[in-house]
Amino acid sequence: MSELVLGIESSCDETAAAVVRGGREILSSAVHSQAALHAVYGGVVPEIAGRSHLQKILPVIDQALTQAQVGLDDLGAIAVTTRPGLIGSLLIGLSAAKGLAFTRGLPLVGVHHIEAHVYAATMELADFDYPCLALVVSGGHSSVYRAESPLELRLLGSTLDDAAGEAFDKVAHLLGLGYPGGPAVSKLAAQGDPRAVELPRYRSKSGTGPEFSFSGIKTAVLYAVRGQDAKAPLPPPESIPNRADIAASFEQAVCDVLVDECLRSAEREGLRTILVGGGVACNQRLRREMTARAAARGLRAHFPSPSYCTDNAVMIAGLGWHAWQSGRAAQLDLDASPR
Repeated sequence: MSELVLGIESSCDETAAAVVRGGREILSSAVHSQAALHAVYGGVVPEIAGRSHLQKILPVIDQALTQAQVGLDDLGAIAVTTRPGLIGSLLIGLSAAKGLAFTRGLPLVGVHHIEAHVYAATMELADFDYPCLALVVSGGHSSVYRAESPLELRLLGSTLDDAAGEAFDKVAHLLGLGYPGGPAVSKLAAQGDPRAVELPRYRSKSGTGPEFSFSGIKTAVLYAVRGQDAKAPLPPPESIPNRADIAASFEQAVCDVLVDECLRSAEREGLRTILVGGGVACNQRLRREMTARAAARGLRAHFPSPSYCTDNAVMIAGLGWHAWQSGRAAQLDLDASPR
């Protein structure tokens, strides 16, 4: 029986497909980004995302199969993201997966997008032992889990308001930067002093699970840019004298909150390893801070390569293999959910 799994991902604004053998060996990864389409609007427009997925889903699947030098008849199963995400986008990927599974008589496996981000952090490791703490931090999610296995995750806590990636996008707008906000803020932050501007850091109460809040940081950045006058317009970007310092201080504040909450939670749970996944896991400051501060406490932090932090189908195919092997193949009435 073939151990090849074709993964399909279309939960937001990347159309992706990949072929993975045995849940770990990556044979191909094809991703079509829609960033340029949404940059004009400063964020993802669901209808535009859906139309792009419809145009690109089959060419991207063909690209993944060609890269892997395999055909549909060589596959053992098809895995597809079914939740969470933009419902219109999810349904396009799911429809493609159902069509291929039906016509080829292949098992169909639904994959949870967030669980796949956690699994992505293990795929490039020679070996990995559970349990561990897992942080998924992206434009739509900032959550901490206890992972007992690839398929057993328990939510410990999450954001009370904005996700970290969403806060990056909003601060990028305040600073007159482009979309997506994360890379733009980080590029500017590299030129600034991360201690120049005093910004608040949310701390969860002692004895509670991990929690995040980024609305206060975002508001503090607004005041730093515009001043206290609520009626004043945002100044032109070139007139913000300490723009790089604001970007660096914001980035440092977000990283401090993420790292502090994860380290405290890992120690409370008695876990020695922290996995970090999601688009914000590409942030170099977060990677440095989490790795160094975890090591100082005798803990280990693991991040995927940047290409497997952002939305991709490698993680869908990888986790899909485990779901398939555990008997979780779905029927053709499998549905998608935005939650």
